[in-house]
Amino acid sequence: MKRFIPETRAVNVVKRFTCDELAELLTAYLEDALDQPSRDGMRAHLSCCEGCGRYFEQFRATIKVLGDQPPEKLSAPVRDRLMSAFRERHRHHS
Repeated sequence: MKRFIPETRAVNVVKRFTCDELAELLTAYLEDALDQPSRDGMRAHLSCCEGCGRYFEQFRATIKVLGDQPPEKLSAPVRDRLMSAFRERHRHHS
């Protein structure tokens, strides 16, 4: 049976999140990869849960600090030693 939903009424159900769900989806939230009801639910949870609010700020600060770091590059001698070790190990396990 088909339910009738009047066109004049917007249906936008805010998803309620537990602390564990919020922690699992935090990266998706920060990458803007959640639908609007989920984003609203995350904001609602963050605004009323002090622990998750602190976790969110720490997570965001960590990403900011790590994101500003240049990628480390191995020196040629270190890279050559690692490649030799990988080849040697592969030869013994083949």
